[in-house]
Amino acid sequence: MSEKEIILTPEGLKKLEEELEHLKSVKRREVAERIKVAIGYGDISENSEYDDAKNEQAFVEGRIITLEKMLRNARIINNEDVDLNAVSIGSIVTLKDMEFGDTVEYTIVGTAESDPFQNKISNESPVGKAILGKQKGSLVEVSVPAGTIQYEIIDIKK
Repeated sequence: MSEKEIILTPEGLKKLEEELEHLKSVKRREVAERIKVAIGYGDISENSEYDDAKNEQAFVEGRIITLEKMLRNARIINNEDVDLNAVSIGSIVTLKDMEFGDTVEYTIVGTAESDPFQNKISNESPVGKAILGKQKGSLVEVSVPAGTIQYEIIDIKK
């Protein structure tokens, strides 16, 4: 069974690599020191500091494994890969809400680097799925729990 391809922008790749390096070089050492200090408190069978440090160690090691797997399966989308004729991963898309007239700008990214608070939406999100492959001027409908939202694609850029 092949592993799922992780689509990243160069910025997303850099961010994941930095997180991995931080976990390996800084966080591992911090957690090891916490475990060492907690062992110094004596009996580890009823030592909450030890349990907490071991849980954090498990989390850190799990995240390292996850990041390494993501980076191993990464496909980088460069600026030159972005098509200005149709929405694709890496596109910066301006949408107009047809009901309220509001406009919003989204960057379409892979799931691993989506961040709605920075207007980076996944190609697998409802809006991302609806606009992927569509051209400037297209009307798209997005199903949301409250009903359907209709958007017009105003602009596509890199």
